[in-house]
Amino acid sequence: MLAPTPASPESAGMSTTALNRLEAHLKSRYIDAGRFPGTQVLIYRRSKIVHSTVQGFADLERKAPMKDDTIFRIYSMTKPITSVAFMMLVEEGKVALDEPVAKYIPEWKNLGVFVAGTAPAFLTRPPTRPMLIVDLLRHTSGLTYGFQQRSNVDAAYREKKIGEVIKAGTLDSMIEDLAKIPLEFSPGEAWNYSVSTDVLGYLVGKISGMPFEQFLKERIFEPLGMNDTDFFVPSDKAHRFAACYSADPQGGFNPLAAERKGTLTLQDDPATSSFLSPPSLVSGGGGLCSTAADYLTFCRALLNGGELGGVRLLGPKTLRLMASNHLPGGVDLPAMSRSMFAEAAYNGIGFGLGFAVTMHPAQTLIAGSPGEFNWGGAATTSFFIDPAEELITIFMTQVLPSSAYPLRRELRTMVYAAITESNL
Repeated sequence: MLAPTPASPESAGMSTTALNRLEAHLKSRYIDAGRFPGTQVLIYRRSKIVHSTVQGFADLERKAPMKDDTIFRIYSMTKPITSVAFMMLVEEGKVALDEPVAKYIPEWKNLGVFVAGTAPAFLTRPPTRPMLIVDLLRHTSGLTYGFQQRSNVDAAYREKKIGEVIKAGTLDSMIEDLAKIPLEFSPGEAWNYSVSTDVLGYLVGKISGMPFEQFLKERIFEPLGMNDTDFFVPSDKAHRFAACYSADPQGGFNPLAAERKGTLTLQDDPATSSFLSPPSLVSGGGGLCSTAADYLTFCRALLNGGELGGVRLLGPKTLRLMASNHLPGGVDLPAMSRSMFAEAAYNGIGFGLGFAVTMHPAQTLIAGSPGEFNWGGAATTSFFIDPAEELITIFMTQVLPSSAYPLRRELRTMVYAAITESNL
């Protein structure tokens, strides 16, 4: 895929001075202060790359500098790719959003809703309605993540290592394990960040008739030229793989911890990482590694109505459907959320089919546009796409958890502040 032309910010209605201020902020507040090892920022507007920078290190221990082709664990930024893959099957008439999930996973037909108890002796009640495919895409399924650390259901996920940063088992074993654990709530009654997108990956494989990872490779990555995006980093690219750090002094992943020391603990060494070999569990919710350039290619296809360079992933109407708020009643996340943690701010933000969606910028207290959609990953990677402003921003670093610092709020504020010619 032909890369877009680099251009001055001013040629696309943005300010060089303001974007330099963003880089100075990242250096002083995060890199020099020891909070981030290094950063990469890629900003695309009006069909041009107007800002592309790297600072600091990809690997502090080896003093390897951050580079344009550094490979990152993108964790939950895998979710939009999986959601797009699934919607490709919807467009082909192979599955519909209002179908029950149990049609494709029969062992889930009698899944109950948690009332009391601990694994394996749960007390449950029947759900008020079946889990639908759309519930998986918008995280209203009743599934959860173990790191939410809120309920006995979460504890059962942790016991089975379902949806953890270090993957265990296979997609098939995950589906079998989930058949034995009750739902947090009746589908459609709440929003809860969860392993729903891992289930979508399983369904992509089952419905398409080919392994999930093969579907992504043949239908998305290879056609778009996303040659550095995969569920593992091959040996000939291992020298480009970044180290991953924890903001927790113990080197763990605790998104709910309140105190951060401003120091980094090595969490995943790129020389010994599990990402250096193909995983047994191919996680559509958080398993991919990628580069900023590859992810920009994917985002450009979304910004362009589902097509890029003659390769069409989706039709523009399907993409518009995905980037609309699908929470029941048209509410925003605070009205429905049970999550202790998610990769999005809440007020004024809804959720579509694979992305968070800005509904009311004034309620977010951050500059933006209605219809902007976004998501992020556990290691503080993030992206947002603003169709109205023809804008894409991609941010890369490798620090767990993404809730350690208010970087995403600052990034959005400073990028939007750099716009001198608004389309709205």
